Amino acid sequence: MVNDGDFVAIFNSIHRVMKAEKVLKGRQLGILLIPAPRALAADCGLAIRYAAADRETVEGALREENLLPEEIYLKRGEEYVKC
Repeated sequence: MVNDGDFVAIFNSIHRVMKAEKVLKGRQLGILLIPAPRALAADCGLAIRYAAADRETVEGALREENLLPEEIYLKRGEEYVKC
């Protein structure tokens, strides 16, 4: 579900992740709401996945809406590296 080189944004509540999804999809950005990977601790159990090519746009939109994620990870092989 998460490809090598993808970013995963973890939020601290279901409300924030759902609001972030709505904002990003409203801007027609290529994101996907996914179950949080088991390797990552996520209070709400959901995360937003996006490609490296979309990172600046996705994170900029979240910043504009004051919806910054609690943590962002990059998938490298079988590991998730905190950004």
